[in-house]
Amino acid sequence: MIVYWLEQTEADVPGENDWLSARELGQLSALRFAKRRLDWQLGRWAAKHALAVCLRLPFDYPSLANIELRPAPSGAPEVFLANEPAPVTVSISHRAGIAVCAVALSGGALGCDLEAIEQRSDAFVQDYFTYEERGLLAQTPEDDRPLLLTLLWSAKESALKALRVGLRVDTRCVIAAPVVAPASQERDGKHNVQKKHANHGDFTAQHMDGVNAWRPLRVRHIYGPTFQGWWQHSRGLVRTMVADSPIGYVHMLIGS
Repeated sequence: MIVYWLEQTEADVPGENDWLSARELGQLSALRFAKRRLDWQLGRWAAKHALAVCLRLPFDYPSLANIELRPAPSGAPEVFLANEPAPVTVSISHRAGIAVCAVALSGGALGCDLEAIEQRSDAFVQDYFTYEERGLLAQTPEDDRPLLLTLLWSAKESALKALRVGLRVDTRCVIAAPVVAPASQERDGKHNVQKKHANHGDFTAQHMDGVNAWRPLRVRHIYGPTFQGWWQHSRGLVRTMVADSPIGYVHMLIGS
């Protein structure tokens, strides 16, 4: 699977809303809180730009308004072009004034997430992480634990998005773990990532050598599929993406 990835910031979102469809304008007006409206606009702006690049569509506001994201019954975004379903899969996440959108043109299950690296309480870990995940955290040096904890949480969120259930289910139904690849097989995350072979290894020994590099991860559902994906950290943020088929290539898009 090829995945396209685009990030946008609050400063990128225009003040006017001519790039939204009439249906989307209705959704926006129904949001009560200013922060929720801004996050919603930011996510839609990132998604429409990513889709315009991937589908080779114009970037003028009327054309962007024809790219519509509608919530499925599960709440997951579905893409419509000129009121017709589009054969693409998208996932959106936002945090700290940044939104990311992952796009797969081949269909299939896809989820992405963006999280700030921060301390979380022991109660949080006990409530939301599995025995295996808590064991991995316990074996990790204290200074590295916030990064690993954020990575595991983000990977779980990505998988739950790919499953189209979100945080409505017990987060312990999915088990996340980084898969450490040999250094010679890592790629610079600024442009493209070509996945080759990966093997298990020591997270703390290898994860800090090269911020911006994308590294493989795996998330297993206790009763269902195993998702494969990638993670990256830079500027205090962790980014993850997973899919139900191997993500062989990640193309980093540049917004207009």
